[in-house]
Amino acid sequence: MNTSGVRHLRWLAGASAAFFAFGAAAADLTPAPVAPVAEETVTGQSPWQIRVRGLGVITEDKGSVKGVPGSDLSYTDSVIPELDITYFFTDNIAAELILGTTYANIKEDGAVGVPVGKAWLLPPTLTLQYHFTDFGAFKPYVGAGVNYTFFYNQSEKSGFHNLDIDNHVGAALQVGFDYMIDQHWGVNFDVKKIFLETDWKADHDVLGPLSGKAKINPWLIGAGVTYRF
Repeated sequence: MNTSGVRHLRWLAGASAAFFAFGAAAADLTPAPVAPVAEETVTGQSPWQIRVRGLGVITEDKGSVKGVPGSDLSYTDSVIPELDITYFFTDNIAAELILGTTYANIKEDGAVGVPVGKAWLLPPTLTLQYHFTDFGAFKPYVGAGVNYTFFYNQSEKSGFHNLDIDNHVGAALQVGFDYMIDQHWGVNFDVKKIFLETDWKADHDVLGPLSGKAKINPWLIGAGVTYRF
């Protein structure tokens, strides 16, 4: 073989070696195939929650009879069942509607010192709450809102007639916590302050028409069971 042929073969051998070397390097740069990962499915909870509580209603026991110096009013405390319904807009923000009814015996506890009567009241309360979510199963919250109290089935004692207590709109403050046992069930403790000061009037056999201010301002202290749908 002449010199030109030898040179040609050497060029082909060199080119072939370079081609295979480049192919090996390219193969090393190709990422290894990744096994497919199963997609996680996150199921969110329902935004609805209910609670059933036993509720202690503790009144402030203040009030007055207009035109009677030294007058005061007192009201009986009570323990009642209560239902509340909560809707979560986000994990932190919720609205709660509180439903329950109770009664109070009313007594003039100052200058006259006589029972006035008895009234039932229905105080639906709506609060906007902030729920803290950084404490695991322990879920504290605070709330503020509005209360509207209806007075009904009013009755009189000791010579009083025509007892009439005005319905009232007032503010409400709230603090409490849920301790969740599992995804749905938990226990609850809750304290609310209702600002309830309203006008009242009645007729008396001896004293004639009377009126004044009833300052009830109850604390609502409750404990119960939580269920998150």
